[in-house]
Amino acid sequence: MFDKIMLLAMFLLSISLIITLYRIIKGPTIHDRILALDSIAYIIIGIVAILSIHLNSHAYLETILLIGILAFLSTIALSRYMERGVVIGRKRND
Repeated sequence: MFDKIMLLAMFLLSISLIITLYRIIKGPTIHDRILALDSIAYIIIGIVAILSIHLNSHAYLETILLIGILAFLSTIALSRYMERGVVIGRKRND
């Protein structure tokens, strides 16, 4: 029974991944595409977490943490780029 529930969860996450990929391709604005990229990262985290539970392994937990950190930083960087035009602003003393 537990295996069927995990299989259903993987299937639903895969469907949501496909829907989110559609949002990246057809997104009306760049902001929608940035949020869709963020959503894809968290969907992948869910898939890896279910895989880790299914395999009864703790080896994937660092991967989940790394994907989460990279997703957060990329969302911040893309948002700053959209707001200011640069990711890292510098003051020049010219």
